[in-house]
Amino acid sequence: MNLIIYLVAGAIVGYIASRIMRTNSQQGLILDIVVGIVGAFVAGWFLSPIFGVGTINDAITLPTMLVTLAGAILLLFVVNLFRRGGLRR
Repeated sequence: MNLIIYLVAGAIVGYIASRIMRTNSQQGLILDIVVGIVGAFVAGWFLSPIFGVGTINDAITLPTMLVTLAGAILLLFVVNLFRRGGLRR
């Protein structure tokens, strides 16, 4: 049951992050889920120690979803830098 909850939370976070970073037209549901889950790991490594809040791996609450969203946005930002060779305008 937890796996399904993580997939749904990852899909929501990945979708919102892709809308914020304007990459939604380039990816579908599966990539949204991957972005959300990998964003949770990125947030766990870099953002959780800074803010003192866990990620969706710990519990699914509003602060953890926001930290995971920030991790997903950071992930998409770095991917866009490497894919395009610079900032997207």
